[in-house]
Amino acid sequence: MHIGELADRTGLSLRTIRHYDDVGLLPATARTEGGFRVYSEADADRLMLIKQMKPLGFSLEEMAELLGLLNGAGDGPEAGTAATQAPAARLAEFLQRAEHQRAKMARDLGQADEFITILDRLTA
Repeated sequence: MHIGELADRTGLSLRTIRHYDDVGLLPATARTEGGFRVYSEADADRLMLIKQMKPLGFSLEEMAELLGLLNGAGDGPEAGTAATQAPAARLAEFLQRAEHQRAKMARDLGQADEFITILDRLTA
């Protein structure tokens, strides 16, 4: 698919997708003879993961690391061996951080809801 279709499917801007390509986070699968980016279904899935990581505060470097870990997690012949223990531990660290950030976001949302209720009462 072309970048416009990818943008429509993911709700992200063309500029954002181009930026992710430029920094190596989401390189286009191919380019047409005219130089237009072409993306695959796997690219769309990868972009959705990036979109889910963004509000959790992960940096571009951390996103790249996470994507690398997720691509190698548990699907090779060495899955479950000592060779995968370090990546598994790193994934656990990312999970803990994501859970912490989500809890903070939930607290912030609760506070926003309380404030909206106060404003609603005052304007009624």
